[in-house]
Amino acid sequence: MSDEIEKLKMHSPDLTAQNVDKIAALFPGCVTESRGPDGALRRAVDFDLLRQELSDSIVEGPQERYHLDWPGKRQALITANAPIAKTLRPVQAESVDFDTTRNLFIEGDNLEALKLLQSSFLGDVKVVYIDPPYNTGKDFIYNDKFSESRSDYLERTNQIDNDGNRLVANTQANGRFHSDWLSMMYARLKIAANLLDDDGVLFASCDDWEAANLKRLLDEVFGESNYVDTIALEISTTSGPKTVNAQQGTIVKNVEFVHIFRKSPEFDKVQHLPLYDSVASYDTHYSMWLHEDGSLGSLGEELLKDESVAKDIERFDLKNRGSFSINNLDKLLAVSEAASDFISKNLDRIASIDRPPVSAQDQDCEPGRWKEFAVDHRTYILTKLSNGKLKSLLPLRLNYRTSDDYRPKFGRTVIRGDIWKGFYQDMGNVAREGGIAFSNGKKPVRLIQQLIKWANNSRNGIVVDFFAGSGTTAEAVMKQNAEDGLNRKFFLIQLDERPSETNESSPSDFENIAQLSRERIRNAAQMIDVESSHVGWNKDVGFRTFKIDSSNMADVYYTPDATTQADLLTRVDNIKPDRTPEDLLFQVLLDWGVDLTLPITRETVEGKTVFTVAGTALIACFDNGVDEALVKTLAARHPLRVVFKDTGFKDDATKINVKQIFKALSPDTEVKAI
Repeated sequence: MSDEIEKLKMHSPDLTAQNVDKIAALFPGCVTESRGPDGALRRAVDFDLLRQELSDSIVEGPQERYHLDWPGKRQALITANAPIAKTLRPVQAESVDFDTTRNLFIEGDNLEALKLLQSSFLGDVKVVYIDPPYNTGKDFIYNDKFSESRSDYLERTNQIDNDGNRLVANTQANGRFHSDWLSMMYARLKIAANLLDDDGVLFASCDDWEAANLKRLLDEVFGESNYVDTIALEISTTSGPKTVNAQQGTIVKNVEFVHIFRKSPEFDKVQHLPLYDSVASYDTHYSMWLHEDGSLGSLGEELLKDESVAKDIERFDLKNRGSFSINNLDKLLAVSEAASDFISKNLDRIASIDRPPVSAQDQDCEPGRWKEFAVDHRTYILTKLSNGKLKSLLPLRLNYRTSDDYRPKFGRTVIRGDIWKGFYQDMGNVAREGGIAFSNGKKPVRLIQQLIKWANNSRNGIVVDFFAGSGTTAEAVMKQNAEDGLNRKFFLIQLDERPSETNESSPSDFENIAQLSRERIRNAAQMIDVESSHVGWNKDVGFRTFKIDSSNMADVYYTPDATTQADLLTRVDNIKPDRTPEDLLFQVLLDWGVDLTLPITRETVEGKTVFTVAGTALIACFDNGVDEALVKTLAARHPLRVVFKDTGFKDDATKINVKQIFKALSPDTEVKAI
């Protein structure tokens, strides 16, 4: 075994190479070698042979099939799979509670950010919510035209020069109007799907411009069988200026949409939480009264027995021939506080008649009386009609809850379906949410919070938004955590685009939307009543800020074969001079696939700066002059991983002995260098 310390790759995963490996494992004869434009040998798939392997008849040429296609689709897939030699540089000055928080805010290109997150969080994300550009002809989209050199590996893995990937206006005059938008979305959705856990879910907001195309695109990425539903979101009413158009016969726009896709059927095994909308009218089916002695009566009679309620019935002339009809209860509730109190206090006494459970078919009841029947950890109330039919009695309590409306209230509710009404009320206040003005498509906190609540699959998991905008998703996560006591983490990604680039009328003191978003998260955290929040919440309202940058490693790190002896003699090490030890640490975490949110401590050991990640998850020292005394001290801690700077050892003897020292003192430790 060589004593040479293995070097970390320091670039994101090459998904194409990983896919070729999977095919080679199943069909080794279908993988061959080919020489690329740069002369290097690479493994490639013989697709004609692979198609034949997967068919029991002779395959001749491409077959017609139903699928979504557009110019640039293949390039978008290549873009999604290609590795990048980029890194996340920590910015503590623009963070909150950097050392302890488990939340992340990444500033930069969201495609690059998603690629970088793959190593550490592949299959770990529970919820993805996105509100991408709607492609209305006025939006800016990513112009994913990477500058790639075919002869230089470093340029190939870096993918991009300083001007190759900027936001561009996608006007309807563009001949590739839909295609460019689809290509941008395809690459990002492919990686987002990889990040999701098996019971994960993606929510994608859109309007009618690209709703159909986005649905078909998601069908392709996730599979049609993983389509859950599309929510119609009422964001406006036909009022104001819209009234004039409506009166002229125009069908005005009142809704936007949210497509929902699960990662796999595992999502259905999670118990999703129903959402409730309030209903003003009383359900007159709830007319029965359950007396304590087991007899049945009518709600109308009981209302008349209550002195205060009876007075209001008389005062508002709601009695008919000496009795009170339940059909008049809505009128009574509108004017009588006493009647409202009576209903609220007797939710277990008021009931409606329904079908009995199958398990109760053998039960017997006396007509006009009720009894309880327990089965499968549930209790039913049974009765018999005068004709001998067995029935179940449903207490009004099952119909009265606190609603999920814009202004929640306790009362009669209905379970919400895929029509989400009343969000026009949120839209009237959305500009003030988070204390930050942001008029470019800001979504209501309630929308994202209730999507997370309904999914109920992210109890302590990760919620990702890679079109973060003003940071609404972060506020939604913190608010939901405060309400239910869970400890979800948010990962937000936002490009450092200037507000003026999107015709944004944001305050002039924000240089870019990423900066605006971070300020909104700080404001939202202050607005949440942390002290009166649910006892189970860890009260994490901080975030670690990172900015995407070129690799911390100099070119020689990626092109060792092309480096001359003269180059080596002039270089002290292969790390760029402007990079800090913290920069190096987080690139190591990315490369090794270690959770970026784990707690980190910095200490001095044997006169050197040492970083410890989550106790023993990883120990790193990037100082020069590392000697055997330090190596032995670190080995005695038995870390899972340890990393040093390749040029940081005191002498060659120390560098040679490192692996042997760990083999003797901590044989399970993985030792690497940069």
